[in-house]
Amino acid sequence: MIRITVQYIPFDADIAFLRIKQYEVTSFPEYLPIFYIHVYSSIFVLLAGFTQFSSRILHKFPQVHRYNGRLYAYVVLLLSAPSGIYIGFHANGGLMAKISFVLLGALWFWFTWKGVESIRKREIIDHKKWMWRSFALAFSAITLRLWKVLIVFFFEPNPMDVYKIVAWLGWIPNLLLAEYLLTKKLRK
Repeated sequence: MIRITVQYIPFDADIAFLRIKQYEVTSFPEYLPIFYIHVYSSIFVLLAGFTQFSSRILHKFPQVHRYNGRLYAYVVLLLSAPSGIYIGFHANGGLMAKISFVLLGALWFWFTWKGVESIRKREIIDHKKWMWRSFALAFSAITLRLWKVLIVFFFEPNPMDVYKIVAWLGWIPNLLLAEYLLTKKLRK
């Protein structure tokens, strides 16, 4: 993900993914800055998010957990999710892909908000549940790309058909896995 992000430095409107988004880049002056906000902020979200699931960090260095948790939550709520929702309205793959990406961004915002709200109320178990769900959606940045590689390798579909498929595969299995793991943990 860092390698993908670095390719957008310095700002360039005609590189990588943006090459197929020239209509948006030229027609909507806000598109490019919002795209860059999403790309740059999301890398911090992923890095901060990965630290949140270490019980060692949580117990030995609770202040690191709190700091990275705040970083994760505020970046998601103020930058990554809102910019993701905006970009979702301009997604490739037609209406179904747009619905998927906008829904992904809205749920990501909601789950993160609920996670913040529950920790403020000292509802630790609810906080964990909401943040697992939130990070499952954040992790879609990675799983979407994995699915894309696999689908293209095995099936060689039309590129726009790939967007229609990975728009949903990028996050729904993640969320289902998170729910399964949460249910399994609650049974113990």
